[in-house]
Amino acid sequence: MSVKRHFVLAAGGTGGHMVPAHALAAELMARGHQVALITDERGARIPGLFDGVETHLLPAGRLSGGPIGWLKAWRNIRAGREMARTLYRSFQPTAVVGFGGYPALPAVLAAFKAGIPAAVHEQNAVLGRVNRLLARKVAAIATSYPDVERLNPRYAGKVALVGNPVRAEVAALRDEPFPMLDADGVFRVLVTGGSQGASVLSRVVPEGLGLLPVAFRRRLQVTQQCRPEDIAAVRAHYAALGIPADLATYLPDLPERLAWAHLVIARAGASTIAELTEAGRPAILVPLPSATDDHQSVNVREMVAAGGARAIAQDRFVPVELAKQMQKLALEPGALENAARRAWSCGRPNAVRDLADLVEGLGRAPIMEPMKVETDMGTLRGAFA
Repeated sequence: MSVKRHFVLAAGGTGGHMVPAHALAAELMARGHQVALITDERGARIPGLFDGVETHLLPAGRLSGGPIGWLKAWRNIRAGREMARTLYRSFQPTAVVGFGGYPALPAVLAAFKAGIPAAVHEQNAVLGRVNRLLARKVAAIATSYPDVERLNPRYAGKVALVGNPVRAEVAALRDEPFPMLDADGVFRVLVTGGSQGASVLSRVVPEGLGLLPVAFRRRLQVTQQCRPEDIAAVRAHYAALGIPADLATYLPDLPERLAWAHLVIARAGASTIAELTEAGRPAILVPLPSATDDHQSVNVREMVAAGGARAIAQDRFVPVELAKQMQKLALEPGALENAARRAWSCGRPNAVRDLADLVEGLGRAPIMEPMKVETDMGTLRGAFA
């Protein structure tokens, strides 16, 4: 079968960048295209993503640490750019798509140098630093929110609202009903704090659940992601409260957990919000205060305004406040189901399709046969060895 076109996706660092890139790769390959991934060591270690995709690790510098740090970063960026150009000479991509974060920077700069059309995708409601650096020269800027801060108005003509692609397993929840909840039935709570978990959730959530009325507390069933150093204390706290709790440092079956959850307590990362709004799950969100440009506080605005979530700033996230907000959502008649519908209304279920359409429109390349692809990739492996 002929391969229509070649695309390079550049993402790394965290799941927030990698998951939408993974979803786009799957969609492009389903359309018959060839995809290569440029990432860093952190991105490559995230399990369950980019199976069967040709993957290349490039050095990427973070522009921090003063003049010495900047010089080191620029050297890494230049080295990564040259390695990416080697890939492009062999792989001949139609377009390069960056997903923000410093690992994407050398790849997109190499595309500029080689005259290859490039686009960026912004997952957050604040345009990230790398995407701001690249915005002037890219052909398209795909966004996940209708209003994006730090986005220069003069680039409005190349902005396309597509949403934030999610994994296929999460997208499949879009048409599933909200899990039934009887007045005396089990109430399932999912607590997740991003790829590393969040110690503040480990400290506050068990104590907050312990303040709930006894009749409600006896109905609870908790799944919680914890940091390794927190897990023993959290397990002991739930045991003392008599609350069944399944604790883990990583949740490989997160889509399945999300499917049966009645309420999610989480950080406000872009991927988390995309998954909540895709599946239609009400949430209590605690934005990470140290996030660059405080973007998590901005991420929550649309979902909170719609009534699908409640946001609590970390300095106000204490057990009493958590218990109060949980009771408002869970014990007021119809509140939880209403919040679920409103969360669902914020979803953008066509995100991966719309992003793939945008990327396909960036350029055209001759149809390439598989034998040529295999030969090119063999050459490339030698170049990167």
